[in-house]
Amino acid sequence: MPGLLGKKIGMTSVFSADGKNVPCTVIEAGPCVVTQIKSVEKDGYAAVQLGFDEAKEKNTTMPMMGHFKKAGTTPKRHLAEFKGFGEELNLGDTVTVEMFADSTFVDVIGTSKGRGFQGVVKRHGFGGVGQTTHGQHNRARKPGSIGACSYPAKVFKGLRMGGQMGNERVTTHNLQILKVIPEHNLLLIKGSVPGYNGSIVIIEK
Repeated sequence: MPGLLGKKIGMTSVFSADGKNVPCTVIEAGPCVVTQIKSVEKDGYAAVQLGFDEAKEKNTTMPMMGHFKKAGTTPKRHLAEFKGFGEELNLGDTVTVEMFADSTFVDVIGTSKGRGFQGVVKRHGFGGVGQTTHGQHNRARKPGSIGACSYPAKVFKGLRMGGQMGNERVTTHNLQILKVIPEHNLLLIKGSVPGYNGSIVIIEK
């Protein structure tokens, strides 16, 4: 799907036409530069690689400097590939947020906030076991039984237990576009998107 790289700025709220206060996320979408064009003949599939956010030359490796020089652009910090661009793009072309002017809904891909090691109540929504009376002792937030006693005498893979939570690639589908502000490269999307303020997101049509 065609799309853009962007940066999550934060959340705010706007008033709709009928006077409702609608929460929304502000995303700085683009401008992105075409850094590579992949073809079926050479690469086995057709795609367009876009670069976003300026990077310093001293922090860019020599192979990547050659890659950006071939595209005729400055070093970029983030790269992503997109398929299905309707228009013909060339190396060095700039893709802006105006591509979403005729769109109503988008998918947003980001990395969720890391929560560290969490128990089953917060991680999976367990209700806890037992009751607080009749001598219950420090087991209110425990998961309870995790397997059979004699057979199969093991814990099955994938059992919901405590562990690392968050810091995962998350895709949120069908988010409504409230407003496109091309002069500031801003996109206002209804609701929340994964990630912290300042994190990189991918917006797809």
